[in-house]
Amino acid sequence: MADWSSWLSPGEAQALWLSLKTGVIGTALSLPPGVAVAWALARGRFPGKFALDGLVHMPLVLPPVVTGYLLLILFGHKGPIGHFLETQLGFTLAFNWKGAALASAVMGFPLLVRAIRLAFETVDPKLEAAARTLGAGRMDVFATVTLPLVMPGIIAGTLLGFARALGEFGATITFVANIPGETQTLPIALYSALQVPDGEINALRFVGLSIMLAIGALAASEYFAQRQQRRIRGVE
Repeated sequence: MADWSSWLSPGEAQALWLSLKTGVIGTALSLPPGVAVAWALARGRFPGKFALDGLVHMPLVLPPVVTGYLLLILFGHKGPIGHFLETQLGFTLAFNWKGAALASAVMGFPLLVRAIRLAFETVDPKLEAAARTLGAGRMDVFATVTLPLVMPGIIAGTLLGFARALGEFGATITFVANIPGETQTLPIALYSALQVPDGEINALRFVGLSIMLAIGALAASEYFAQRQQRRIRGVE
């Protein structure tokens, strides 16, 4: 863990580090399927597309506690997936930081997919068709034409998903509870501070940390997206 002891208390440093860790890991794990799903929704023509779109956006419209409870049913100790992972692979998700990363990934996934899908929809299919007429295969076209053009959307979606993961509360506390040093991220630490007498000062410090992280993620999203756009236009 990084040394923030000069200006953060041990509890604040733990909550900050845990939020960053779960947010980064959750976003990294959701990025590859997010790109695939975004491409399928933007370009695909298949039965069940509407159902897939609804499933992807479900965490945005469901109460976060409901999403967390569904995760607990599926990935808990007695859940079908969780029981298999625990007994066969020795991998436990419920009530530890790995489950918090999963909850963060699920809650940030819709924003990530939406931004990348919009980027795919702005790519002119004629550019891809022209590359194929020159002999490039589908994967070559995707890697050399489509992917660079949608990179600003991928960057923006990744950082938006990460920002959403940093602010996740309901699904996380329902799925992995409130365990200091293990699952107590910044939003949960803020909630805990408000439950004790005279905890307002600590709560305000957690609010400040959360705001700084959110602003930093959004600013980074805008910076990298504009930089990629300039590269595509040949400015840089």
